[in-house]
Amino acid sequence: MKNRICQLFNIQYPIIQAGMIWCSGWELASAVSEAGGLGIIGSGSMYPEVLLQHVQRCKKATTRPFAVNLPLIYPNIEEHIQTILDEKVPIVFSSAGNPATWTPKLKEAGITVVHVVSSAKFAFKAQQAGVDAVVAEGFEAGGHNGREETTTMVLVPLVKQAVDIPVIAAGGIGNGKSMAAAFALGAEGVQMGSRFVASEESSAHLAFKEAVLSAKEGDTLLTLKELTPVRLLKNPFFQQVVEAYQAGANQQSLAELLGRGRAKLGMFQGDLNQGELEIGQVSALFSEILPAGEILREVWAEFCQTLDHFVQLRTSIS
Repeated sequence: MKNRICQLFNIQYPIIQAGMIWCSGWELASAVSEAGGLGIIGSGSMYPEVLLQHVQRCKKATTRPFAVNLPLIYPNIEEHIQTILDEKVPIVFSSAGNPATWTPKLKEAGITVVHVVSSAKFAFKAQQAGVDAVVAEGFEAGGHNGREETTTMVLVPLVKQAVDIPVIAAGGIGNGKSMAAAFALGAEGVQMGSRFVASEESSAHLAFKEAVLSAKEGDTLLTLKELTPVRLLKNPFFQQVVEAYQAGANQQSLAELLGRGRAKLGMFQGDLNQGELEIGQVSALFSEILPAGEILREVWAEFCQTLDHFVQLRTSIS
Protein backbone atom coordinates (compact mmCIF):
# COMPACT_ATOMS: atom_id res chain seq x y z
CA MET A 1 0.00 0.00 0.00
CA LYS A 2 1.30 3.46 -0.87
CA ASN A 3 0.15 6.27 1.37
CA ARG A 4 1.89 8.97 3.38
CA ILE A 5 2.49 6.76 6.42
CA CYS A 6 4.02 3.92 4.40
CA GLN A 7 6.22 6.41 2.55
CA LEU A 8 7.18 8.28 5.72
CA PHE A 9 8.36 5.13 7.52
CA ASN A 10 9.35 3.10 4.42
CA ILE A 11 7.08 0.22 5.43
CA GLN A 12 4.78 -2.10 3.51
CA TYR A 13 1.63 -1.81 5.66
CA PRO A 14 0.41 1.27 7.59
CA ILE A 15 0.21 -0.74 10.82
CA ILE A 16 2.26 0.34 13.83
CA GLN A 17 2.87 -1.64 17.00
CA ALA A 18 2.64 0.66 20.02
CA GLY A 19 5.65 1.17 22.27
CA MET A 20 4.28 -0.28 25.51
CA ILE A 21 6.18 -0.43 28.79
CA TRP A 22 7.17 -3.96 29.86
CA CYS A 23 5.59 -5.48 26.73
CA SER A 24 7.47 -4.22 23.68
CA GLY A 25 11.12 -5.08 23.58
CA TRP A 26 13.33 -5.84 20.60
CA GLU A 27 11.76 -9.25 19.92
CA LEU A 28 8.32 -7.78 19.31
CA ALA A 29 9.54 -4.69 17.49
CA SER A 30 11.73 -6.66 15.09
CA ALA A 31 8.98 -9.22 14.43
CA VAL A 32 6.47 -6.54 13.47
CA SER A 33 8.99 -4.71 11.29
CA GLU A 34 10.04 -7.94 9.58
CA ALA A 35 6.36 -8.61 8.76
CA GLY A 36 6.04 -5.25 6.99
CA GLY A 37 4.69 -3.00 9.72
CA LEU A 38 6.52 -0.65 12.06
CA GLY A 39 7.75 -2.16 15.32
CA ILE A 40 8.45 0.09 18.30
CA ILE A 41 10.68 -0.48 21.32
CA GLY A 42 9.02 0.92 24.44
CA SER A 43 11.81 2.76 26.30
CA GLY A 44 9.69 4.07 29.17
CA SER A 45 10.44 1.05 31.38
CA MET A 46 14.11 0.73 30.40
CA TYR A 47 17.30 1.96 32.04
CA PRO A 48 19.62 3.63 29.49
CA GLU A 49 21.89 0.58 29.23
CA VAL A 50 18.84 -1.66 28.68
CA LEU A 51 17.53 0.51 25.86
CA LEU A 52 20.95 0.35 24.20
CA GLN A 53 20.87 -3.46 24.31
CA HIS A 54 17.35 -3.59 22.85
CA VAL A 55 18.20 -1.19 20.02
CA GLN A 56 21.35 -3.10 19.11
CA ARG A 57 19.56 -6.46 19.17
CA CYS A 58 16.70 -5.08 17.09
CA LYS A 59 19.17 -3.86 14.47
CA LYS A 60 20.65 -7.36 14.29
CA ALA A 61 17.22 -8.99 14.03
CA THR A 62 15.86 -6.84 11.20
CA THR A 63 17.18 -4.63 8.44
CA ARG A 64 13.81 -2.90 8.19
CA PRO A 65 12.86 0.38 9.89
CA PHE A 66 11.86 0.34 13.54
CA ALA A 67 11.20 3.03 16.12
CA VAL A 68 11.70 3.87 19.78
CA ASN A 69 8.87 5.23 21.90
CA LEU A 70 10.22 8.05 24.06
CA PRO A 71 8.12 9.29 27.00
CA LEU A 72 9.28 12.89 27.38
CA ILE A 73 8.85 12.76 31.16
CA TYR A 74 11.45 9.98 31.43
CA PRO A 75 13.95 11.05 34.13
CA ASN A 76 17.08 10.10 32.15
CA ILE A 77 15.80 11.30 28.80
CA GLU A 78 19.14 12.83 27.78
CA GLU A 79 20.74 9.39 27.93
CA HIS A 80 17.92 7.86 25.89
CA ILE A 81 18.29 10.65 23.32
CA GLN A 82 22.02 9.99 23.09
CA THR A 83 21.42 6.27 22.52
CA ILE A 84 18.94 7.07 19.76
CA LEU A 85 21.43 9.41 18.11
CA ASP A 86 24.45 7.15 18.51
CA GLU A 87 22.62 4.09 17.20
CA LYS A 88 20.97 6.04 14.36
CA VAL A 89 17.43 4.95 15.25
CA PRO A 90 15.42 6.10 12.21
CA ILE A 91 12.10 6.91 13.89
CA VAL A 92 11.02 8.22 17.30
CA PHE A 93 7.49 8.24 18.72
CA SER A 94 7.40 10.77 21.56
CA SER A 95 4.68 10.97 24.18
CA ALA A 96 3.79 12.41 27.61
CA GLY A 97 5.34 15.84 27.28
CA ASN A 98 6.07 18.84 25.08
CA PRO A 99 7.38 17.74 21.67
CA ALA A 100 8.98 21.14 21.09
CA THR A 101 11.69 20.27 23.63
CA TRP A 102 13.44 17.49 21.66
CA THR A 103 11.91 17.41 18.16
CA PRO A 104 14.37 19.97 16.67
CA LYS A 105 17.42 18.00 17.91
CA LEU A 106 16.02 14.74 16.59
CA LYS A 107 15.09 16.27 13.24
CA GLU A 108 18.56 17.76 12.88
CA ALA A 109 19.88 14.21 13.05
CA GLY A 110 17.56 13.12 10.23
CA ILE A 111 15.18 11.24 12.52
CA THR A 112 11.46 11.02 11.71
CA VAL A 113 9.44 12.20 14.72
CA VAL A 114 5.86 11.30 15.61
CA HIS A 115 4.03 12.56 18.71
CA VAL A 116 1.13 10.90 20.53
CA VAL A 117 -1.78 13.23 21.36
CA SER A 118 -5.19 12.97 22.99
CA SER A 119 -6.73 16.18 21.63
CA ALA A 120 -6.85 18.28 18.47
CA LYS A 121 -5.29 21.19 20.38
CA PHE A 122 -2.20 19.18 21.24
CA ALA A 123 -2.06 17.77 17.71
CA PHE A 124 -1.84 21.31 16.31
CA LYS A 125 0.89 22.20 18.81
CA ALA A 126 2.81 19.06 17.84
CA GLN A 127 2.60 20.07 14.18
CA GLN A 128 3.93 23.53 15.10
CA ALA A 129 6.80 21.82 16.93
CA GLY A 130 7.82 20.21 13.64
CA VAL A 131 6.78 16.57 14.05
CA ASP A 132 6.20 14.52 10.90
CA ALA A 133 2.95 12.84 12.01
CA VAL A 134 0.74 12.46 15.06
CA VAL A 135 -0.92 9.53 16.76
CA ALA A 136 -4.48 10.41 17.78
CA GLU A 137 -5.04 8.11 20.75
CA GLY A 138 -8.62 7.77 21.92
CA PHE A 139 -10.07 7.10 25.35
CA GLU A 140 -10.41 3.37 24.61
CA ALA A 141 -6.64 2.84 24.64
CA GLY A 142 -4.82 0.95 27.35
CA GLY A 143 -2.17 2.42 29.61
CA HIS A 144 -1.78 6.15 30.14
CA ASN A 145 -4.43 8.19 28.45
CA GLY A 146 -5.89 11.67 28.04
CA ARG A 147 -8.05 13.30 30.69
CA GLU A 148 -10.63 14.42 28.15
CA GLU A 149 -12.02 10.91 27.58
CA THR A 150 -12.48 11.64 23.87
CA THR A 151 -13.17 8.43 21.96
CA THR A 152 -11.21 7.45 18.87
CA MET A 153 -14.33 7.84 16.71
CA VAL A 154 -14.54 11.51 17.70
CA LEU A 155 -10.85 12.29 18.13
CA VAL A 156 -9.49 11.15 14.76
CA PRO A 157 -11.66 13.43 12.57
CA LEU A 158 -11.06 16.35 14.95
CA VAL A 159 -7.31 15.88 14.71
CA LYS A 160 -7.56 15.39 10.94
CA GLN A 161 -9.23 18.81 10.70
CA ALA A 162 -6.60 20.43 12.90
CA VAL A 163 -3.41 19.33 11.12
CA ASP A 164 -1.99 18.81 7.66
CA ILE A 165 0.49 16.09 8.62
CA PRO A 166 -0.52 12.40 8.55
CA VAL A 167 -2.73 11.11 11.36
CA ILE A 168 -2.32 7.65 12.90
CA ALA A 169 -5.35 6.36 14.81
CA ALA A 170 -4.96 4.52 18.12
CA GLY A 171 -7.31 3.27 20.80
CA GLY A 172 -9.78 0.46 20.31
CA ILE A 173 -8.10 -0.85 17.16
CA GLY A 174 -7.36 -4.56 17.17
CA ASN A 175 -8.49 -5.95 13.83
CA GLY A 176 -8.95 -5.07 10.16
CA LYS A 177 -12.52 -3.84 10.57
CA SER A 178 -11.56 -1.26 13.16
CA MET A 179 -8.60 -0.29 10.97
CA ALA A 180 -11.00 0.33 8.07
CA ALA A 181 -13.18 2.45 10.36
CA ALA A 182 -10.14 4.53 11.34
CA PHE A 183 -9.29 5.11 7.68
CA ALA A 184 -12.88 6.16 7.02
CA LEU A 185 -12.42 8.82 9.71
CA GLY A 186 -9.33 10.21 8.00
CA ALA A 187 -6.45 8.22 9.48
CA GLU A 188 -3.62 7.13 7.20
CA GLY A 189 -2.30 4.49 9.58
CA VAL A 190 -3.20 2.70 12.80
CA GLN A 191 -1.31 1.97 15.98
CA MET A 192 -2.20 -1.15 17.95
CA GLY A 193 -1.00 -1.92 21.45
CA SER A 194 -3.32 -4.31 23.23
CA ARG A 195 -3.46 -6.81 20.35
CA PHE A 196 0.32 -7.07 20.26
CA VAL A 197 0.49 -7.55 24.03
CA ALA A 198 -1.13 -10.93 23.35
CA SER A 199 1.53 -11.97 20.86
CA GLU A 200 4.22 -14.61 21.20
CA GLU A 201 7.03 -12.07 20.97
CA SER A 202 5.59 -9.68 23.54
CA SER A 203 7.73 -9.46 26.68
CA ALA A 204 4.60 -9.42 28.85
CA HIS A 205 4.32 -12.26 31.37
CA LEU A 206 2.27 -15.22 30.16
CA ALA A 207 -0.12 -14.80 33.10
CA PHE A 208 -0.83 -11.23 32.00
CA LYS A 209 -1.34 -12.30 28.39
CA GLU A 210 -3.85 -14.93 29.52
CA ALA A 211 -5.63 -12.34 31.67
CA VAL A 212 -5.93 -10.14 28.60
CA LEU A 213 -7.49 -13.01 26.65
CA SER A 214 -9.95 -13.57 29.51
CA ALA A 215 -11.05 -9.92 29.61
CA LYS A 216 -14.68 -9.22 28.83
CA GLU A 217 -16.60 -6.08 27.96
CA GLY A 218 -16.41 -3.66 30.88
CA ASP A 219 -13.38 -5.31 32.50
CA THR A 220 -11.19 -2.21 32.07
CA LEU A 221 -11.63 1.33 33.37
CA LEU A 222 -9.79 4.65 33.16
CA THR A 223 -8.74 5.73 36.64
CA LEU A 224 -6.15 7.65 38.72
CA LYS A 225 -6.77 10.92 36.87
CA GLU A 226 -5.36 12.84 39.83
CA LEU A 227 -1.97 11.30 39.02
CA THR A 228 -1.78 10.23 35.38
CA PRO A 229 -4.94 8.79 33.79
CA VAL A 230 -4.46 5.10 33.09
CA ARG A 231 -6.77 2.35 31.81
CA LEU A 232 -6.46 -0.75 33.95
CA LEU A 233 -7.80 -4.28 33.91
CA LYS A 234 -9.90 -4.84 37.01
CA ASN A 235 -8.12 -6.95 39.65
CA PRO A 236 -7.60 -6.83 43.45
CA PHE A 237 -5.26 -3.82 43.17
CA PHE A 238 -7.84 -2.01 41.05
CA GLN A 239 -10.42 -2.73 43.77
CA GLN A 240 -8.08 -1.13 46.30
CA VAL A 241 -8.07 2.00 44.14
CA VAL A 242 -11.88 1.97 44.03
CA GLU A 243 -12.05 1.64 47.81
CA ALA A 244 -9.55 4.46 48.22
CA TYR A 245 -11.76 6.76 46.14
CA GLN A 246 -14.79 5.74 48.17
CA ALA A 247 -12.88 6.67 51.33
CA GLY A 248 -12.12 10.13 49.93
CA ALA A 249 -8.46 9.58 49.03
CA ASN A 250 -6.50 12.65 47.96
CA GLN A 251 -3.69 12.81 45.38
CA GLN A 252 -0.98 12.03 47.92
CA SER A 253 -2.71 8.96 49.32
CA LEU A 254 -3.42 7.68 45.81
CA ALA A 255 0.26 8.10 44.95
CA GLU A 256 1.22 6.19 48.09
CA LEU A 257 -1.19 3.40 47.19
CA LEU A 258 0.20 3.16 43.67
CA GLY A 259 3.79 3.20 44.91
CA ARG A 260 6.56 2.21 42.50
CA GLY A 261 6.92 -0.75 40.19
CA ARG A 262 3.24 -1.78 40.05
CA ALA A 263 3.22 -1.98 36.25
CA LYS A 264 6.35 -4.15 36.21
CA LEU A 265 4.88 -6.32 38.95
CA GLY A 266 1.71 -6.98 36.98
CA MET A 267 2.61 -6.96 33.32
CA PHE A 268 6.22 -8.20 33.41
CA GLN A 269 6.30 -10.36 36.53
CA GLY A 270 2.75 -11.69 36.28
CA ASP A 271 1.32 -10.70 39.68
CA LEU A 272 -2.36 -10.48 38.73
CA ASN A 273 -3.43 -9.53 42.26
CA GLN A 274 -1.22 -6.61 43.28
CA GLY A 275 0.14 -5.57 39.88
CA GLU A 276 -1.03 -2.72 37.68
CA LEU A 277 -2.50 -4.31 34.53
CA GLU A 278 -2.60 -1.76 31.70
CA ILE A 279 -4.68 -2.83 28.70
CA GLY A 280 -7.29 -1.37 26.34
CA GLN A 281 -11.00 -1.96 25.96
CA VAL A 282 -10.43 -3.84 22.72
CA SER A 283 -8.89 -6.73 24.69
CA ALA A 284 -12.43 -8.12 25.02
CA LEU A 285 -12.20 -9.14 21.34
CA PHE A 286 -9.06 -11.30 21.61
CA SER A 287 -9.13 -15.07 22.00
CA GLU A 288 -5.62 -16.38 21.32
CA ILE A 289 -1.92 -15.60 21.50
CA LEU A 290 -0.41 -15.47 18.02
CA PRO A 291 2.95 -14.61 16.43
CA ALA A 292 3.18 -10.88 15.79
CA GLY A 293 3.64 -11.37 12.07
CA GLU A 294 0.49 -13.47 11.88
CA ILE A 295 -1.46 -10.79 13.76
CA LEU A 296 -0.31 -8.16 11.31
CA ARG A 297 -1.16 -10.26 8.26
CA GLU A 298 -4.62 -11.12 9.65
CA VAL A 299 -5.36 -7.45 10.33
CA TRP A 300 -4.28 -6.44 6.85
CA ALA A 301 -6.29 -9.22 5.17
CA GLU A 302 -9.44 -8.29 7.09
CA PHE A 303 -8.86 -4.60 6.30
CA CYS A 304 -8.73 -5.37 2.58
CA GLN A 305 -11.79 -7.64 2.82
CA THR A 306 -13.71 -4.87 4.58
CA LEU A 307 -12.85 -2.37 1.88
CA ASP A 308 -13.95 -4.88 -0.78
CA HIS A 309 -17.22 -5.35 1.11
CA PHE A 310 -17.97 -1.64 0.97
CA VAL A 311 -17.16 -1.50 -2.73
CA GLN A 312 -19.64 -4.34 -3.31
CA LEU A 313 -22.19 -2.64 -1.08
CA ARG A 314 -21.90 0.59 -3.00
CA THR A 315 -22.28 -1.28 -6.29
CA SER A 316 -25.40 -3.08 -5.07
CA ILE A 317 -26.99 0.16 -3.83
CA SER A 318 -26.30 2.14 -6.99
